[in-house]
Amino acid sequence: MARKSDNMKPAAGSNDFIEARLFPSRNDCVYTSCYCEENVWHLCSSVRDTQPEELGKCFCVFISNHSQTIPLWEQTASNREDGLVVWGSDGSSVYDLDTRLDFPCPFQQYVRQGIQSCASLKPEFQRLFRVIPAEEFLSTFASDRSHMLDDDGKWLKPPPAYPCIKTLDSANNIKEFMSMDPKVGVGKVMDFWQFCDNFLEKKDNS
Repeated sequence: MARKSDNMKPAAGSNDFIEARLFPSRNDCVYTSCYCEENVWHLCSSVRDTQPEELGKCFCVFISNHSQTIPLWEQTASNREDGLVVWGSDGSSVYDLDTRLDFPCPFQQYVRQGIQSCASLKPEFQRLFRVIPAEEFLSTFASDRSHMLDDDGKWLKPPPAYPCIKTLDSANNIKEFMSMDPKVGVGKVMDFWQFCDNFLEKKDNS
């Protein structure tokens, strides 16, 4: 991904940054409300199919904590749901289909406005971040959508029309991705400062 200076948005016209061309426009992306993990799986799949050389620069991030009460800002939904975003490590861009910010959004702007600092948050609202390379996410994530059923077996939110995502090894492992136990699942669990330092170091050293 092309480097851009802090707080700069992708330029319009023929000189667009590579990040802006990784995906279709926000409205043309595969999207189902409240199925954010599947939306991001399809974002990653789009990169794999159209620009596989860029897939290694993309990461998926589950944001949660042990009590599953996380504040996020600038989200189109008003409730506090777990948020899943795709981060481009080299270009420091965020692709979040549920944000009111730009798509893509520069890393620092998204952290400043969408995530915001952890300094003033109560302990129960501190966020943790499970960071997973996009290629690993594509090969390991599976969901039968049972977490979206109520006690009577009715959908909490209408499911996507396409088939459930599964792997050769699993039909449903979403709880492993939502868990913030570093001993469970794939990727690496980080706190807020580790998360920011990790991606800023990648950007500065690219």
